[in-house]
Amino acid sequence: MKSWLNPKIEDMEAFSEKTQELCELYRSAAELEENGVHVYSSDEKMALQATEHTNQKQPMKSGQVERIDPEYERHGTTGIIASRSVATGEIIHPLVQPTRKEEDFAKHIELVINTDPFGKHIFVTDHLNTHLSETLVRFIAYDEGIDQLSLGIKGKSGILKNMLSRETFLADKSHRIHFVYTPKHCSWLNQIEIWFSIITRRLLNKRSSFISVADLEMRIWCFIDYYNQHLKKPFRWNHEGKLLIA
Repeated sequence: MKSWLNPKIEDMEAFSEKTQELCELYRSAAELEENGVHVYSSDEKMALQATEHTNQKQPMKSGQVERIDPEYERHGTTGIIASRSVATGEIIHPLVQPTRKEEDFAKHIELVINTDPFGKHIFVTDHLNTHLSETLVRFIAYDEGIDQLSLGIKGKSGILKNMLSRETFLADKSHRIHFVYTPKHCSWLNQIEIWFSIITRRLLNKRSSFISVADLEMRIWCFIDYYNQHLKKPFRWNHEGKLLIA
């Protein structure tokens, strides 16, 4: 059995236009990179558990598979906030930490942008509230030289009024830094989800055992470093945004 989630689409034409725009952005990322425009795929993967097997696993030997005790001890959780260069495949300035507050995501975006302070940056992400936050709007407004007082008041007026008004501002293509948002329930269009699948299968799987959160975080950092040195490459993106039909 396979399963998937189709979004609730009220305007198919607008949905198709949005997904095609996103897919075209992926396909043109290498050319944009050559012209000083950096395209990233960004998101968080949270609640990563530092679990330690109660007993040591028994290794494979002739005629016997590897055996792992199903009992484990929990030591806490952490998470990853990451951006992946669509053009090169490199993971850029990730944050490995337990929290994902709006300030954390804005800090990550600032670190990524600082890799090229004068270039143009495009971030593909979903509609999580931290990706449409007041902190992020204020950061982009500062970069654009926009008066902070002109942004309005969150929940009441102006650009900060609600998530839709903030999204409109953050997605403004005239800005040096802007965001492209996947349609709702379409985070599978975000390439960083593919990389999260890679790190889950290779490191954060049932065979792994971590003695502490610090141990888990250290091994995540080691995996990212190894990935950037030896495994990074752009994904070959052929999808054109068509929905799967049951």
